[in-house]
Amino acid sequence: MLSLTDLHKRFGDVTALAGAGFDVEPGRVVGFLGPNGAGKTTAMRCIFGLVEPDSGSVTWNGKPITHNERLQFGYMPEERGLYPKMRIGEQLTYFGRLSGLSRSEAAQEAATWLGQLGLSDRTLSKLEELSHGNQQRVQLAASLVHRPKLAVLDEPFAGLDPIGVEAMADILRSLSASGMGVVFSSHQLDLVEDVCQDVVIIDHGRVVTAGRLEDLKAKSDHLHLEITIDGHDWKPNLEGVQVAGNARGDNRYLIDRDVDLQQLLEHVGAQGEVTKFSVEPPRLSDLFREAVQR
Repeated sequence: MLSLTDLHKRFGDVTALAGAGFDVEPGRVVGFLGPNGAGKTTAMRCIFGLVEPDSGSVTWNGKPITHNERLQFGYMPEERGLYPKMRIGEQLTYFGRLSGLSRSEAAQEAATWLGQLGLSDRTLSKLEELSHGNQQRVQLAASLVHRPKLAVLDEPFAGLDPIGVEAMADILRSLSASGMGVVFSSHQLDLVEDVCQDVVIIDHGRVVTAGRLEDLKAKSDHLHLEITIDGHDWKPNLEGVQVAGNARGDNRYLIDRDVDLQQLLEHVGAQGEVTKFSVEPPRLSDLFREAVQR
């Protein structure tokens, strides 16, 4: 298990981490979320020794991480970290060998990942010849070609089309099913909700919410409500009811758990024909807003 404990890091006058900490268990997918500048990338870089925290610790199975153990981790940075003029098959083989695989093992793993990502026909292509989305796929393959025990992925879905997003999500699920721990950051909260089992939300360098997604939903003080009256939006004016914070105005609201739903339905019905009325646990986007707006 990977554990980040009470990490602090300052860059001059800027506080990047202010006591951040969380765990990544084997076989679990962790969505690592936060506003821009919250400290996500800094925390990820601390895992690999790319940033040295001012205090706190990063451990693997309760012990400090050695160089050999870091070779068993896979890292996909948000910024492109590949060689643009190198053929992608050769490049993946090279990265596999850097992490300890033999030439034949690395070549086989490179071919396997290119096939799984739909890039077998581009093995001899240079990276710069690929689209942004396909470069993102190669970046993922480079982080996984050496069969890591832990994958740390910074914005892996960025730039992917819907088909690419679906393929990437399936890969993350299969990795966790194989026993690998996976932690990834993303601003696409609906996608994170569909893929992850655990959630960590960081804001201003501190973890403000962490746990299993289903538990966080169950502990929330709110429920998610959708209402449509005669095909138009409803403007709530009741205590315990608020717009869910979306910019689209698509009839989504948050209600306190103790709101009487029957009375609410009667109140709404008095304003017109109710064509939609659904109540469900809060969504991840609701939990995110609650956490960062406290």
